[in-house]
Amino acid sequence: MSLSSSLAVQELPIFPLPEVVLFPGRPLPLHIFEPRYRMMINTVLDRDRRFGVLLWDAQTNQPSRVGACAEIMEVERLSDDRINILAVGQQRFQVLDYIRTKPYRVGLIEWIDDEPPVEDLDAVVLEAKQLLKEVVRLSAKLMDRSIDLPTLPDNPRELSHWIGGSFYGASDEQQALLEMRDTKKRLEREIDILQTTLKHLAARTVLKDTLSE
Repeated sequence: MSLSSSLAVQELPIFPLPEVVLFPGRPLPLHIFEPRYRMMINTVLDRDRRFGVLLWDAQTNQPSRVGACAEIMEVERLSDDRINILAVGQQRFQVLDYIRTKPYRVGLIEWIDDEPPVEDLDAVVLEAKQLLKEVVRLSAKLMDRSIDLPTLPDNPRELSHWIGGSFYGASDEQQALLEMRDTKKRLEREIDILQTTLKHLAARTVLKDTLSE
């Protein structure tokens, strides 16, 4: 769901998270236990069910400036007022300033999006999909289990967000991808990452096959 029809600049409650970069269209399960964030979630549930997710930068001790809006889709209330939620990433934004920081941050934000592509991206999309499928195939072989890859988006921007959201454990790289506003460059960078990953997996697969002989 696009928020582009909303006001260009608006207020948004902010949830900084370490090691988490949310991409549009990607799920985000969270266990909410801190009082300030329980307050925040209860507030947004009474409103539009949306809050912003930013990567917490441990080096600067500050959140990043670019993140994605999350919309709460499912809620499970637990004992002691704790809450489990399932949110889904929506449109990206950048923080212009903070209106307040306590009890939780509320940012003045503007929505951002990729620039319209000036060329056909079908070939780049096809290469990225093929590499991703091969990475999944070799990963499944190494783990001796089946991994089902869901139907991938055909839209270049949506595919780039899907792939970026799958690079778990590489939050700095994910943040750089999230901040890009050129779909082709994002896909090309993801292709580079997938190619490197594929080489490592192929080497591990050869070693596994050799040891099992």
